[in-house]
Amino acid sequence: MKNLLTPILLGLTILSLTACKHPGKEAETITAAAPENTDEIFKDVYVDSYGEKIEVTINNTKNTATIHLNGKTFDLKKSNALPEYTASNEEYQYSDIKGNITFLKKNVDMVLFHLKQAKKESGPAKMASY
Repeated sequence: MKNLLTPILLGLTILSLTACKHPGKEAETITAAAPENTDEIFKDVYVDSYGEKIEVTINNTKNTATIHLNGKTFDLKKSNALPEYTASNEEYQYSDIKGNITFLKKNVDMVLFHLKQAKKESGPAKMASY
């Protein structure tokens, strides 16, 4: 028993001394390798006159739109053939044309959300001076 106790204590001592070393450069290279999110993303929340709320997230880098309405999520792809910002999939279409926000179900022409925003002025009105 005494013969076995000495090598075990010696092994534990060596193990505890080597376990306390700092990892050094390995930890730094792992954290530096994390990719950064460079997507151009815009998020807006609109509320219509009935109090219904729609959350629109537009990713301009990937040309996608994600719509959250009534607890459901809809993923749409931007359409370059249609005017201003329009995105759609097989069933749904979202559009933001001159401040008119519309989300509809295409196959039955049912409008699920519509909001006409007031025109935004680009700055203070200029008056002519004499």
